[in-house]
Amino acid sequence: MIAAACAVPPAMAQQLNAKEAVVAASSPGRGEVARAVRVSATVSAVDKATRTVTLKGADGKEFPVVAGPEVRNFDQIKVGDEVVVGYLQALALELKKGGGAPVARVEGADAARAASGAQPGGVVARKVTVMADVTAVDAKTQTVTLRGPQRTVDLKVPDPKQFKMIAVGDQVQATYTEAVAVSLEPAPKKK
Repeated sequence: MIAAACAVPPAMAQQLNAKEAVVAASSPGRGEVARAVRVSATVSAVDKATRTVTLKGADGKEFPVVAGPEVRNFDQIKVGDEVVVGYLQALALELKKGGGAPVARVEGADAARAASGAQPGGVVARKVTVMADVTAVDAKTQTVTLRGPQRTVDLKVPDPKQFKMIAVGDQVQATYTEAVAVSLEPAPKKK
């Protein structure tokens, strides 16, 4: 895997011409939004000493990416290789009527990397779930105050039907997921 940290692809997506899709959905007491980005680039430079790979997008913009020590098969990466980076961010909010669950934050991560000797590639995923108490509801501004384990936030609820369902004493479970997948593809044949 070339991108070792989940924070790299959004910046890369802004600098390299990325294809992006955003999907949103809601049902009573639940709302979800997801953003998927796919970036294709060509390896324009490889610095084996610093394990830095420079990627060039179709528009000619370049972006350096450092491949950490956990990246297997780094020595197989060469100038001209095609790299595809997929990045996903998703947020789901779910109303828990009546509350009662402990206010908490739970984090998890998972990764898969290329087998030894295979083409460089891999996936990194991170998921954070927070349970928060509804401590205030302001009908005038359609704002809900949520107290989580680390801080309190005011959340604007633009949908009047969703807002009417929320009461002090309820809880909101928020689940944030991000994942990065990187694969090396054969270089296109020159014509």
